[in-house]
Amino acid sequence: MLSLTVFLPLAAALVLSAWRGLSEPAVRWLWAGISGVEPALVAALWITYDGPGIGHETDRPWLPGAGAGYHIGVDGLSLPLLALTAVVFLACAVYSLRGRPAQRDLRRFAALFLALETTCLGLFAALDLILFFVFFDLSIVGMYLVIAGWGHGEQAARSALKFFLYTFVGSLALLLGFIGLYAASDPHTFDITELTADPPLQGSGAAGPLVLLAIAVGLAVKTPTFPFHTWLPPAHTDAPAAGSAVLAAILLKMGTYGFVRIAMPILPEAWRTYAMVFVVVGVVSALYGVLVALAQSSFKRMIAYTSVNHMGYVLLALGAAGLAAGTDEAARVTAVTGAVVQMVSHGLITGALFLLAGILMDRGGTYEMDAWGGLAGPMPRFAALTAVAAFAGLGLPGFSGFIAEFQIFAGSLGAVPVATALALLGILVTAGLFLWALHRLFLGVRREPKPVGADLRPAELLSVAPLLALSLLIGVLPRWLLDVIEPAARTVVDLVAR
Repeated sequence: MLSLTVFLPLAAALVLSAWRGLSEPAVRWLWAGISGVEPALVAALWITYDGPGIGHETDRPWLPGAGAGYHIGVDGLSLPLLALTAVVFLACAVYSLRGRPAQRDLRRFAALFLALETTCLGLFAALDLILFFVFFDLSIVGMYLVIAGWGHGEQAARSALKFFLYTFVGSLALLLGFIGLYAASDPHTFDITELTADPPLQGSGAAGPLVLLAIAVGLAVKTPTFPFHTWLPPAHTDAPAAGSAVLAAILLKMGTYGFVRIAMPILPEAWRTYAMVFVVVGVVSALYGVLVALAQSSFKRMIAYTSVNHMGYVLLALGAAGLAAGTDEAARVTAVTGAVVQMVSHGLITGALFLLAGILMDRGGTYEMDAWGGLAGPMPRFAALTAVAAFAGLGLPGFSGFIAEFQIFAGSLGAVPVATALALLGILVTAGLFLWALHRLFLGVRREPKPVGADLRPAELLSVAPLLALSLLIGVLPRWLLDVIEPAARTVVDLVAR
């Protein structure tokens, strides 16, 4: 069933690519229909998962001479991200049902998104380094085509190229690290479960840190963390709304997921030694991202910089879990659990915010907040959902962001109290920037670049509201998610402490 879940969108993409006679409404509904099946398949995987440990596993020879295989499976780290991927791609497909010619050549746009969904699902299910790398690289190509082909503004092609070059160079560093792990393993293998069970670079001197450096650079570019983040704001600014939603909600998580799945359990000694570096990078990213976001006049660019902030919290928690190795296990498990919940929470909330930013562009042709004002009158539903998303993004209790950030800070405080206290300042600034944005957009004298025409259309409402409803569900009733994540987080903590 896992292979079906991963490759069904790709099969639909091939059908759409070959079937040139389909009308635009048929394309929209086929895209939405296939995307609607994916959450059901992931739900079935979730219900039948009998963890802890790897479930729904498939292990077949692929490149046996190179020690690589088609090895996929799910556990408490990957299953929530598979669910997030399916839900966000469904939201983007529903967003396309607006009945407006929002995309040029919708058939190819839909096919590209379906193929991109397969790369994301495949990466989170991969248990082989080469398979992980293949999906990692294909996601870069897919998002490059989305930005270059359907982005808006004169700089779309340039932003797409910058995104591709940055992340492709990062992927080369990642491949170099994977080859280092393969060369050090005995017998040689790219299998993640085998490398985790018997870490190949324990007590290896400089080799372990060098391999960790290569892998960390590749993942940090994708995440992105400071100072590897400079491709992110222009890519988001020029990407179409659905492209920005997928880029922020899913593709950024490939980096943070790689830290938890690969760097920490396979290189435990090097991770413990250099955990403080990751803590410092996480804190700097958290503070830098939110301070730069505060200075933005573009609503969409502001949201983009908050992603740097939120991913900084994830890296802070993972670094703290390495520093605390051998001490309070409960705190380390809490930190890693909070990091994974933050990945899910950020995906839901920021995906919703980018779709809402797309609606702003659709109505007035600009993201500039100074061009708008008093929108709460003509667009009350849009104002209400944007306010809910903003409050969720700043970590208000009752939403998933609070559950994630509380666990991150509670788990990190004992190991790195000063760094945690500094990172906490980011929440205060985040509250200020979101409240200031809401004030500029929705209150005061009514201003609009052109008449807005209408409040949220049904498809727009149905694409955004479920993402925020899930954030609320996790915030109020988190146990169903934590029960899946915590055993896997405990396993990671035990592996790092070896």
